[in-house]
Amino acid sequence: MIEIMKEKKIGFVVVMFFCVVSPLIILAQKKETKRKHEIYFSWGYNAEWYTHSTIHISQPSLGNNYQLNKLSAWDHPGWNEGLFSKQITVPQFNVRVGYVINEEKGWIFELNYDHPKFIVNNGQTAHLTGKLNNRQVDTTFVFSQANGFHYFLNNGANFFLFDIVKRLHIYKSRDENFKLDFLGKFGIGFTVPHVDNELFGNSNTAHFQIGGWDTGLEAAIRTTFYKYVYLEYGNKLDYARYSGLKIYDGTAHQAFGTYEMMLSLGLVFPAGKKVN
Repeated sequence: MIEIMKEKKIGFVVVMFFCVVSPLIILAQKKETKRKHEIYFSWGYNAEWYTHSTIHISQPSLGNNYQLNKLSAWDHPGWNEGLFSKQITVPQFNVRVGYVINEEKGWIFELNYDHPKFIVNNGQTAHLTGKLNNRQVDTTFVFSQANGFHYFLNNGANFFLFDIVKRLHIYKSRDENFKLDFLGKFGIGFTVPHVDNELFGNSNTAHFQIGGWDTGLEAAIRTTFYKYVYLEYGNKLDYARYSGLKIYDGTAHQAFGTYEMMLSLGLVFPAGKKVN
């Protein structure tokens, strides 16, 4: 009788184990581990609109110290002229490389690079004030290549920023294969323009140079598919100040604001230690 009672107790314990403990083990096995951090990379293309810019010209050996007031400029997207018919770096493009510092709080550090083209509008009326050939002048003329004038940052005004990013989750599916996020970005950096110009028929040697600093504010919507691929649409305001830009026998400096729209395709790479 005692042995039968012992067998019943053992059977009861076995049943309770399979009914209570084993489901917990199964759930624990199914629970996915995640990486503590992420690294992401994106490539995209952009379009820009610029504020008017006053270009200050200094050519001491020529007796020139004047400014071209409030010139208008346009961009040159390139991607609207047959994206796959040319090298991918020829159109206006943008690159983002980010490291997720804190996934839970949504803090990210991002390296942010934009390649917009700044081209002073050909054929506009320019207002010149200051000293020209050692004489004070206040005059207007047609700023055109036909008259010996052009001013390009056409191989890039080239904005580099070091951004702090705040990510806010808007929506994510239960399996996290679809996520919708908002990203707010703020950064400070430097510019590396490609300077190409001609003033009164005198041309410089087109070149790249470190040419100043900029700061930017960006807002973006990111849609992530299957955890590792995303599409990001962004709007950005940038303010850049250029100085020491080389021209014929002198230098130029200027500043302008930029409104930019971008569309990028990116990849996410898990990084850091795994966490439950």
